[in-house]
Amino acid sequence: MELIRLGEPGRERPAVRHDGATFDLGTLTADLTGDFLAEGGLDRVSSALAAGTLSTVDESGQRLGAPVAKPSAVVCIGQNYAAHAAESGSPPPERPIIFFKHPNTVVGPNDDVLVPPGATKVDWEVELAVVIGRPARYLESPDQALACVAGYTVSNDVSERSLQLEQSGGQWSKGKCAETFNPLGPVLVPAADVGDPQRLGLRSWVNGVPRQNSSTADMIFSVAKLIHDLSQYMVLEPGDVVNTGTPEGVALSGRFPYLEPGDVMELEIDGLGRQRSVLKSA
Repeated sequence: MELIRLGEPGRERPAVRHDGATFDLGTLTADLTGDFLAEGGLDRVSSALAAGTLSTVDESGQRLGAPVAKPSAVVCIGQNYAAHAAESGSPPPERPIIFFKHPNTVVGPNDDVLVPPGATKVDWEVELAVVIGRPARYLESPDQALACVAGYTVSNDVSERSLQLEQSGGQWSKGKCAETFNPLGPVLVPAADVGDPQRLGLRSWVNGVPRQNSSTADMIFSVAKLIHDLSQYMVLEPGDVVNTGTPEGVALSGRFPYLEPGDVMELEIDGLGRQRSVLKSA
């Protein structure tokens, strides 16, 4: 099953795609929130689908919102693919590199991305996003980590590299936190339906031309290791989003031009769908 949110910003309604149909989840929850995930929401959706108690809904013409509502935190991992670290001019990290995006960077998978005034180095980054389903706090080992994952989705960690690297003061978030800088979705697929998160192909295109083409098998730190590591420094709460890093093939490499208003970014991950964002001036 694929969980989605339909409607205009701030008025999205929860729904689920299953067996070629889309069903309204309004009888189960007002929205796809962290509380819903923490309270066994995915199991309730599965039970309702099996019982046939959900009404169908017509998706046509409706906007897709981000598949999780108002995450309290967007935690990001830098340089988690060796080839991307190399194209960034850095050796592979020995420990996960952590930075944050403001939660209001999160927008729908097909929403416009706004280029900030004066921005000259806007970049794309396809990433596997982890949505937390139960608190992750001081986990004893990576073996406990995947039990804290509700599901997975597609994330674009849009970056402005001059702010990130040249005006950063030693941290990256200045170049990561502009409004709309994290298109998310189109769907949230439960972890049980994804299986092994380290066997997913991920790809990106700019204006229809391929840019990134890799696999989560190439991560330096697996999803389980990342969640375990993060839990040593912070409590990950249900509904939080963890962006797990991007593979090689971004503009920072010097092989491709940076983005400009009018450009189109497309990203996809196996089994998690495809998103499409047009860049516009803020």
